[in-house]
Amino acid sequence: MISCDKAAHLCNKSQYKEATFIEKLQLKFHLLICKVCSVHSAKNSKLTSLCKQAKLHSLSKKDKAEMKKLIDKNIT
Repeated sequence: MISCDKAAHLCNKSQYKEATFIEKLQLKFHLLICKVCSVHSAKNSKLTSLCKQAKLHSLSKKDKAEMKKLIDKNIT
């Protein structure tokens, strides 16, 4: 049995097609047992669906790198 924290992480990976077959199985088993995570997964799926409908996209690799530089600069 995986922890709820790991289930949340696997939920995100699964939604973005980054989870392995084993991770998907672990998540499905956890969701059968844990109703809190099951609700989280359903809400996460809904949010992902709404973002796709709104045609929202993530930052480009260049923009991400620039943002990381700014964050690193302000942290140190």
